[in-house]
Amino acid sequence: MIKRSLFNPAQLFISSFLGLIAFGTLLLRLPFALNKPLSWVDSLFTATSAVCVTGLIVVDTAAHFTFWGQLFIMLLIQAGGLGILSFASLFAYFLKGGSTYENQLAIRAFSNTDRLGEVFTLLKRTVLITFGIEIVGAIAIYWSVASTLTDLSIGQRIFLSLFHSVSSFCNAGFSTLPKGLMDETVLYNYGFQFTVACIYIFGGLGFPIVINVLKYIKHLMNRLTRKWTLKENYHRPWVITINSKINLITTALISIIATFVLYINEYSHVFVDHDGIGKWVIAFATATTPRTAGFNSIDFAQLHFSSILFVMLLMWIGASPNSTGGGIKTSTFAVAILNVISLAKGKDRTEIFRREIAAISIQRAFATMFLSLIVIGLGVFAISFFEPNRSLTDIAFECFSAYSTVGLSLGVTGDLVQESRIVLILLMFIGRVTMLSVLIAFVRKVRYVHYKYAPEELTIN
Repeated sequence: MIKRSLFNPAQLFISSFLGLIAFGTLLLRLPFALNKPLSWVDSLFTATSAVCVTGLIVVDTAAHFTFWGQLFIMLLIQAGGLGILSFASLFAYFLKGGSTYENQLAIRAFSNTDRLGEVFTLLKRTVLITFGIEIVGAIAIYWSVASTLTDLSIGQRIFLSLFHSVSSFCNAGFSTLPKGLMDETVLYNYGFQFTVACIYIFGGLGFPIVINVLKYIKHLMNRLTRKWTLKENYHRPWVITINSKINLITTALISIIATFVLYINEYSHVFVDHDGIGKWVIAFATATTPRTAGFNSIDFAQLHFSSILFVMLLMWIGASPNSTGGGIKTSTFAVAILNVISLAKGKDRTEIFRREIAAISIQRAFATMFLSLIVIGLGVFAISFFEPNRSLTDIAFECFSAYSTVGLSLGVTGDLVQESRIVLILLMFIGRVTMLSVLIAFVRKVRYVHYKYAPEELTIN
């Protein structure tokens, strides 16, 4: 492992993704991985999109890549979703029987674990949960398509199911179907559509939250067992952490509100070909896929302009922290709203569930929001410079999708010039590692922080 004295955790995190993207670019250039020639820029674009679990494509995955090319893409998605740093650390842990204190500090910076002893326990649980959900998801997808994809062999259906399960859980949005989830063979297969949506929602919750929820379920089972056996009642307060509560509530509210808004707005428009429960399933999939999943069950270019703006907002918010998804994260959005409400009430602190949110969390939330808008704005400016005749809506949608690692498009990605594709590559990479991590990696840290100057208020509004 690389010593922490040579690279800080942020630099190690960023370099691991750069290395994986470079390796993926070479893999996707191999002759037996391709059905058609692929330029270096398009290979880099596809590898970056896979590693950064975005899903934006400049070539058709089903037609352009052979089985081996699609397998390479799936493996890149898996490595990018879990994080190459997690893989490297786990391999070192198993091979050496442990890990150094320096390496644990490096992993701790990205796992949000307070105790160093829990770092590798969390990573092992992360891998087990990931593979567990992906296997269950692949089985569910296989049964849902067994009656519709009869022209495929059993082996082809197994690979299709596994590919879509991995792509869904990692919120990647890649599909081996010619038209993605809009393909005629699965468009009206609502069991398949709903299964894929459930898998990427799980992936977007974040590993610490999933582990915390499982711990809470285990706690409830212990309480029920003790109650049935007439033993002393067993109760542990605060099993569900504040972090889990905020993200779960925010995710649920956004999903429900977005489903109703899009259902009402597109009822007789884009959703007109679906009836009954099908409308609700497609509305649910359309409302949740902007949370960085990137699967399109509809043509997003056909949405009302108001729906397109709403989808851009959903893409910007994204998934929960420490998940396979991108965006500014649900916790950032929730903390910003809570802080605004506290200011409106005249409070000098932000409180929720009888707890005070730390000032550093609020600072990080607003820094994340500010930096994301700056980077997206620069991306919009750059593509507008290279393609002055393209509409602002198309450009902005692509930039929000790339930075938030969503993968949705209004159908212009494949028509962009090389310079614009390079801009999207940079946006996908920065969106995956976050601009805050980039700054942390390369800005020199102050040595002395244990002092305070006299506070001074500024005129803000």
